[in-house]
Amino acid sequence: MAQFERGAARAHRHRRVRARVSGTPQRPRLCVYRSLRHIYAQLVDDQSGRTLAAASTAESGLEARGANRSSAAQVGRAIGERARAAGIERAVFDRGGYLYHGRVQALADAAREAGLQF
Repeated sequence: MAQFERGAARAHRHRRVRARVSGTPQRPRLCVYRSLRHIYAQLVDDQSGRTLAAASTAESGLEARGANRSSAAQVGRAIGERARAAGIERAVFDRGGYLYHGRVQALADAAREAGLQF
């Protein structure tokens, strides 16, 4: 399967999920984006269109390097801690059309361990 076909299939899955999942100020959406080099996570309030907290392997504050499960877990812990600091305890998980496996699962599990409920 060609790369553009996979990308189109992921975008279709993401649109399907986004039709049902929406973030509120009390329960924002934890959205995940996975690239070949980095993994990104954001807590988004869709009603006002604001990002409440964010973490990624691309930022210099994290010692996470590379696109692997341990780096994804560090991003998950960071987003969980930043959410708790912002007064957010609950979220809805938006896997972004990716399979709930590998890096996405590691990020979600680490965010749960850090105290974020979803």
